[in-house]
Amino acid sequence: MTNNSQVTAATLLRAKQRDEKTVWLTALDATSAAIAEAAGAEVLLVGDSLGMVSLGFDSTLPVTLDQMIHHTAAVVRGRKSAWVVCDLPFGSYQKSPEQAFDASVAVLQQSGCDAVKIEGGAHMADTIRFLAERGIAVVAHIGLTPQSVKKFGSYGKRGKSKDEQSQLLRDAKAVTDAGAVALVLENIPAELASSITASVAIPTVGIGAGVNCDAQVLVFNDLVGLSESNPPFAPAYADVRRVMGDAISSWVADVKSGNFPK
Repeated sequence: MTNNSQVTAATLLRAKQRDEKTVWLTALDATSAAIAEAAGAEVLLVGDSLGMVSLGFDSTLPVTLDQMIHHTAAVVRGRKSAWVVCDLPFGSYQKSPEQAFDASVAVLQQSGCDAVKIEGGAHMADTIRFLAERGIAVVAHIGLTPQSVKKFGSYGKRGKSKDEQSQLLRDAKAVTDAGAVALVLENIPAELASSITASVAIPTVGIGAGVNCDAQVLVFNDLVGLSESNPPFAPAYADVRRVMGDAISSWVADVKSGNFPK
């Protein structure tokens, strides 16, 4: 895959079939989209994690559909060839397949992105099928599903028991059979993620799910070191928070001392 050709769902499927890893990264605006794509990210995920990393919420639950469309449209304007996926936020798709369709149409028409992502396994299969049959590319998401944090009470690892592992395998098969074009596996045991990846025909995207997924994704702020703290499975590759703080502190000192402007 090259950054000169348009990335599509078919591109990602061919990469899986050729055993080629692909790289996903969240992006929240045109600048982060351009930086991520230029550095090699092939898929830009506009995650509802923006609620915490950009909007100051303590979870993803308050994020609205309009906010997702706003940020996704900015990412689309910043990309050249990357595939752009938008999270459908909490409450915008769980009620019925028809509600999910209306939300997806709004996202696709108003942002210009390529796909939507929804959380949930077998219980969301009918919704995924409804969307797929109507021409919408759907990325499924199982394992740790942050929109369900109130139900589970934490962001801890999923799939630790045999029953949970069996259910996640069933979930993966159900969403694949329903027509999902990719599957995010979040914070599950690496062995389970490897089994799921081998058992489904669509690309798997790991975040805290081991090395054997077809793709990997991280949150932009975590990767570059903007976050105050990172999950254990998301190491920072730089310390941009410190660099930015140092730059601002130097400017503040120059203003206070009369050295700025020159």
